[in-house]
Amino acid sequence: MMTLVDMSKHELEQLLHELKSKYNGYKSKNLKLDMSRGKPAPEQLEYCEEMLYCLNGNFKSENGIDVRNYGIPDGIPEAKRLFAQILDVDPANVIVGGNSSLSLMFDITSNAYLKGVLPGMKPWSTVEHPKFLCPVPGYDRHFSVTQFFGIEMINIPMDEQGPNMDLVEKLVADDDSIKGIWCVPKYSNPSGVTYSESVVKRLGALKPAAKDFRIFCDNAYVVHHLDINNQDKLYNIYQACVEGGNEDMVYLFTSTSKITFPGSGVCAMAASPANIEYTRKLLSIKTIGYNKVNQLLHVRYLQDINGVSALMERQASSVRPKFTMVQQVLNKELADLGCANWSNPNGGYFVSFDTMPGCAKRVHRLCAEAGVTLTTAGATYPYGIDPADGNIRIAPTYPPVSDLEIAMELLALVVKIVSIEKLLA
Repeated sequence: MMTLVDMSKHELEQLLHELKSKYNGYKSKNLKLDMSRGKPAPEQLEYCEEMLYCLNGNFKSENGIDVRNYGIPDGIPEAKRLFAQILDVDPANVIVGGNSSLSLMFDITSNAYLKGVLPGMKPWSTVEHPKFLCPVPGYDRHFSVTQFFGIEMINIPMDEQGPNMDLVEKLVADDDSIKGIWCVPKYSNPSGVTYSESVVKRLGALKPAAKDFRIFCDNAYVVHHLDINNQDKLYNIYQACVEGGNEDMVYLFTSTSKITFPGSGVCAMAASPANIEYTRKLLSIKTIGYNKVNQLLHVRYLQDINGVSALMERQASSVRPKFTMVQQVLNKELADLGCANWSNPNGGYFVSFDTMPGCAKRVHRLCAEAGVTLTTAGATYPYGIDPADGNIRIAPTYPPVSDLEIAMELLALVVKIVSIEKLLA
């Protein structure tokens, strides 16, 4: 098949007429399909229902504390041990929080902005123009946190190895107003890229001009493989920072949001002893304690990293056919036309899709008009501004496979229409 660029004007016009007729057919179906966020499907939630009944009236943690009462603001010991296994750190370096790792990221950013990252360090609010590095395409909610505090965000291009480390190293070495970098190092949102060992080691060995520079490492998808026998390997980023003489430079975050229940999971952060001690002190002002009943529920149900892996294999059995469907439709409809590129990840929750420059917003709008809601074009960039207007995040996990197939066929159809319109223009 010829690419669209190779077609004559007459051929493009004829094809466009045929495609618009098909598009009108989709509009007449009155579809209502929502693929705007990466949510687990109903059957994935049902896998974990037995967790709700596993306490059996025993509300004592292993240290004898009644989890229904006050106390242990940084998490029960067995929950710390479970998250230490997930993140491959020492349990002493873990704080267990509430249901949202994003809330912990917000709290840590707020602490740094108002009080400084460690005792004796100046608050970020005292810096005239604090800045943050943002690998793109990336996670919109990360960008919302730094934007909330008025921290300027700088785009860092991503490739199949991770963020452009030449640029990262240069920027942080030259500018002490750069205070951190957002990272999703395994199965990145939205590209699905896992940072290479070289990238992780270079992150750990950074020599930033700002002594209070921090890596905000959101390991949201650390156990989210599509196939346990074909999973990406991630070098231990905390260990890389220790090896680079930068033990205090990284915060690790994760949660069970896409392991058990997104609405009532458990989150955790890991960091150096100095960071943990300081964070525990500041969090104790905010809360007497997070939901320890939920922490105990999760530990009794999951047990350890082997229990987590067993559940994630079951979760993958639901997610994998949907990612396969996405690849099948895109390859069938678009692979030979030269008008789009997309990722094919081994895990995570998203596929990153790139249109021809200047087409993403119109693709999003036409899909919405036909009843398929995608993540807003531009959302994967700071301030919602994609300089190329090309990236769309595909979130395939929630819809049934039959609905997903319809949505992907419509997306491919719209991409063809918008691409031809651009070429004819």
